Amino acid sequence: MSTAGGRDLRLDLFRGLALWLIFLDHIPSNVVSWITIRNYGFSDATEIFVFISGYTAAFVYGATMQERGFLVASARILRRAWQVYVAHVFLFTIYMAEIAYVSASFENPLYAEEMGVFEFLRQPDVTLVQALLLKFKPANMDVLPLYIVLLAFFPPYVWLTLRAPTVALFVTVTIYALAWEFGINLPAYPSGHWVFNPFAWQLLFCFGAWCALGGIDRIGSFIRSPWVVAIAIAYLAVSFAVVLTWYVPPWTRFVPKAVAEWMYPIDKTNLDVLRVAHFFALAVLAVRFVPRDWPALKSRWLWPAVLCGQHSLEIFCLGVFLAFAAHFVMAEISDGIPMQVIVSLLGVVVMIAAAALMSWYKRIEGRHAGAGAPSSAGPAGSSS
Repeated sequence: MSTAGGRDLRLDLFRGLALWLIFLDHIPSNVVSWITIRNYGFSDATEIFVFISGYTAAFVYGATMQERGFLVASARILRRAWQVYVAHVFLFTIYMAEIAYVSASFENPLYAEEMGVFEFLRQPDVTLVQALLLKFKPANMDVLPLYIVLLAFFPPYVWLTLRAPTVALFVTVTIYALAWEFGINLPAYPSGHWVFNPFAWQLLFCFGAWCALGGIDRIGSFIRSPWVVAIAIAYLAVSFAVVLTWYVPPWTRFVPKAVAEWMYPIDKTNLDVLRVAHFFALAVLAVRFVPRDWPALKSRWLWPAVLCGQHSLEIFCLGVFLAFAAHFVMAEISDGIPMQVIVSLLGVVVMIAAAALMSWYKRIEGRHAGAGAPSSAGPAGSSS
């Protein structure tokens, strides 16, 4: 899908930025992670990533469902879910090998404990089966299983949204409310539940789909209105003030006890309402102040983030490897601030280089395919 054909580069930009922020947040005790949004409000980059994933999935597969029907679109969605599952298994295998090798070579079992893989090293046969069932997930590997489950149940939601968008929105809100009311979640191995409750996080994924399939046109004038923008700014300011009290304990007295009892804990696993509201406030400002035709979207300064956003699956997997590599370097060589900055910047540079390489391969493969294809295949054969 070309830019002229309707690709919204804002989605690629914010998804690419979210991938960088997730990478920085995954590095333990990293001073550079102070630039990420989780330190200045209730939500973090995960909300951005999940919402945009739902938006882009609905944009692509919704068009397929309208043009070729439910069956073909469902087959394509499930094929994508399978591709993500294969990527998850591949990532899990290499990730386990990386952690096990480092733990054994440097005789430091704390790596296995910190990354949540001690159970795998103790019972690899049982744990591997649980990993294939998406029940065992090491640290930093919770997002892809969430995406796989959401995609698996996505076809009927796209079908419903295309026919009854208001009903579809009611369904996703109802599932979210029921998950909160009855504590519904999926079990994890060896104990507990999923870190990202899919019954809760589907709210953002499905709302992104709802927006992509016409919802943004219905609410566009509303979210651009001055009073909604003012409310969003006020909420972001209040959330920032509350977050400051987490880092400056004496300031906690400024948060009334009744408010604190109502507000805490701000649950990430079940996607707390305060997190949802914070993300919506950020989205309102993004829609209001970053227009679709913003020239900077095509500038060389923002293109690295756009590029990473266009290869989100591969860059996310790479980011998981790089985060552990950065943790290893900081633990074995130096954990000083200069090293934290170096490994953070180097990781982002590697992610950009990988995205650029994949784009280059895509371009040369497209040219080769175009050279051998009949001229009548033009638009239909263009890459998306």
